[in-house]
This record gives sequence, structure tokens and C-alpha cells, in this order.
Amino acid sequence: MPTGPEELIDHLESPRGRGHRPPASFTGAAGGAACGDLIRVSLTLHSGSPQGTILDAGFDAGGCGATIAAGSATVELLRGRPLLDAARIGAGEIADELGGLSVAKLHAAELAADALHRALGAAARGSARLAPLAGRSLVAVSGGVDSAVAALLVAQDGGEAVCVTLELWSDPENDGDLSCCSAQAVRGARELAHRLGLPHLSIDLRAEFRAGVVDGWLSDHALGLTPNPCVRCNGHVRLDAMIELADRLGCATLATGHYARVLEPPAEEDGAHQGPLLRMALDERKDQSYVLAALAPKSLARLRFPLGEMHKPQVRELAERAGLAVARRRDSQDLCFLAGTRNAAFLERHAGLAGRPGAIVDLQGKVLGEHRGAHVFTIGQRHGLGIGATAPLYVLATDTDANTVTVGPRERLLASVLRVGDATLRRDGCGVDGVRVRSHGPRLPCRLPAAPNAGRHDRMEIELERPAERTAPGQIACLYSGDVVLGYATIAT
Repeated sequence: MPTGPEELIDHLESPRGRGHRPPASFTGAAGGAACGDLIRVSLTLHSGSPQGTILDAGFDAGGCGATIAAGSATVELLRGRPLLDAARIGAGEIADELGGLSVAKLHAAELAADALHRALGAAARGSARLAPLAGRSLVAVSGGVDSAVAALLVAQDGGEAVCVTLELWSDPENDGDLSCCSAQAVRGARELAHRLGLPHLSIDLRAEFRAGVVDGWLSDHALGLTPNPCVRCNGHVRLDAMIELADRLGCATLATGHYARVLEPPAEEDGAHQGPLLRMALDERKDQSYVLAALAPKSLARLRFPLGEMHKPQVRELAERAGLAVARRRDSQDLCFLAGTRNAAFLERHAGLAGRPGAIVDLQGKVLGEHRGAHVFTIGQRHGLGIGATAPLYVLATDTDANTVTVGPRERLLASVLRVGDATLRRDGCGVDGVRVRSHGPRLPCRLPAAPNAGRHDRMEIELERPAERTAPGQIACLYSGDVVLGYATIAT
């Protein structure tokens, strides 16, 4: 005989929508072998509704009785509800619908909320067409303090904020708590948004992220290059997907917690309608213009960076005043898909690039030691060589075919000319006066001797005012005019 609150018993004995999957529905699933409970939630949106009303919903579940009851409660909460209203439902609302759940049974409500929000995200991407609203903004939240404060500022500005988190990567070998795009991070971001009273959608972008970012990162490493996946992700995968979602949700803008600004050119200076440009953040120590360099002007026209005029201590202070638990959360340092995993282990697991011992040699070809695989070393690297020397040695070159790593003194890293390829200039190259070759590196004074026109260029040379350390082939060269990004290119060999 079932025991518990009357509502829980009612949903156990008469589960709403169990085994029902509406035609042409969108489904989200959560749970599985690890916990023994599995739940699927399916729903459809009313095709003619300007609010994206939930027309029908159903669920299926296996495991404990609490999971079945949670699925039933979710369906009851969903039917007839507008999409963005349904996006406010979390584990707490599901538990309340069941008359309250013990700590031991709350896991069932959390699983149901996970499945629900995956279904809502799929429906939002697949069939939502909400009526446009001038003050509505989509806000990218990751569960960290920066995106949380960005959402807070948008909401405080009098607009309607809708939060979204992307699930980009899933790997049981990773530390999900360190990743900003894991299933754990999605749940944390949803709970944060709901505490702010905001609707939240989670979008499964794992296939697109793998194809558009990770596969290229793996293949470039196999060729001995050191790519920057963040530039590729922001410029061609992640933000584009969120702008498309913003259109479906009737949002005028997309706001993120990046430290950057948008420069709108005066009308008289934009006769060719080249669009806005990216500008560095006021807080240069936190500036993220480098990783956003590939954003096209049409994307920048939709983007808002609420933190662009702020310093990090101000952001944390705002979070503390709002009572946000993430106020003192440390910033993520790893690439999101590494999240606590070493480069070498990730490359071996996902690309079959196992360690292949080879020679570490000097400029004369003399063998100084042995490495564990040329593909895990990068130009300019000093630590981790495993060899002793009277003076510091740096990686000067890697050859994945010969499987050698060449080392030498720092002065052999210095160069006055950078050769780049696959370049994009948003304005004519005569305005370029600085280049950054690392995410938070200095802007190096430079010029483009050929003064190339705005547009795409297969090859270019960048003349540095003073010799500087070469960076690894495959990295990005971000081109500036003062603090404004004029273009970007890929460092060539």
C-alpha cells in the first residue's frame, strides 16, 4: 500500500499521462543505469499560440514509485501552460505538487525537472514561434557569478529576462562540477535562474559542439597544431545557436556575462553598412574580446554585454547584495570539455592519440631527452620537458611526423613578423595597430604592411614594432585598432 502525502498517493494510483506520447512531440530524458530511475517527458506546443502554449504532455518512467509520481505531477503542471511559464517549473514545484517530498525522494523531482527542461529546450528549438517583445532578452547563464549578474542586471533594467544554458559536452571521465557546460552545470544554472524568479531553458548542443569545435581541436592536435577552441565555439557554434533561439522566443537581444563591449559606428562612418565592432571591456584584466573575435557584425548587433563597463569586484559585490550563492565561486580555468582532465588523456580517449615516445633535440639535432608524444607539446612551452639544462629551454618546434620536439633558448622564439592565414578583417587593414596572440596576453604594437582591404584573406603578414615570442601554429591572432577588434587570423607555421 503506497504511503506518503495524499497528493503523492493520488499520483501513484492514478498517474497522469503515463505511457502517453503526443504525436510530433519533443522528448527529454533523465536518469539511467547509474541511479536505477529513468524518466521521459514528452510535450507539444500549440502551433498557433503566440505564447507557445503546451498543448499536450505525457511521460514514462521506470524505477521507484516517487519517480512515477514525479512524472505524473510534471504532466499535470504542464498542460495548458505557456512555454516561458513552464520554464519556471523546477524540482521544488514538482515536489510541492506531490505534497512535499523527503530528502531521500527529492531525487525523483530533480530527475523529472531535468527531463522536463530537456523537452522544453527541444520544443523551443524545434517549433516555438513566440510573438516578439521589445523588452525581452535571452540571457546565457552558466551557473557562474558573471552570467548570474548579467541576468540580474537585465531583469533589473525593466526588461523580461529568459535564461538559457547550453549542454555542450558529456564525458564520465570529466569533473562535471568544474565544467560550465555539463549536465551538473545545467541543473545549477536552472536553480540559480529560478531563484531569481526567471524562466530557464536548457539546450542540448552536444552534437553541434562535437562537430564544430571538439573534432577540429582533436584533428589539429594530430597535425601538431595548438588550436583555440573558444574562438571557434563563440564565433560559429554557441552564440549563433542562442541567437537563433532568441528569434524563436521573440527576444530582441541576447545578453551574456562576457567582459566585452560593442561599438556602434556613427552612421556617417558606416556608409558601407559594415555593422558594429567588438570593443575591449573596461576591465582589461578580465577582457574577453580575444575569444569573441570571430563574432560577425550581424551577431554583434543582437548582443549585449552588461558587464562590459564593470570590474570583477563590482560584479561579485552585486551578486553578494542579491544573495546569490555563486558570489564567491571561483572562475573556471579549464577548457569546458576538459574540466579536470589532462590534455594527453583526453586526446588519447577521444582521438586515439596515444603517447608515442620520441626524441627531444636541440637546434643541432643532438638528443637531450625523451618525450611522451610530440602532439602534447606547444611552441613556447618551458615546463614539463623532463630534461635538465644549465639555462632554461623552450619548445621551438614540434614535428608529429618525425615525432620530435626541438628545444632551445628563449631568444630563438623571438620574431618580428607573424605569418597568418584564414584572416578576416572587419575594416581596412590600415587601421590595425595592435595584435594579441594569447587570450589574456598583451597587445603588441604592429602594422599590416600590405594594408589589405576589409574581407577574407588566405595569407597575411603582421609586422611587429618589437620582436616578441612566437606563439603556436593554430592559435588566433586578434587584430586591434586601439581597443577595438578589427579582425582575426590563424597563426601559420
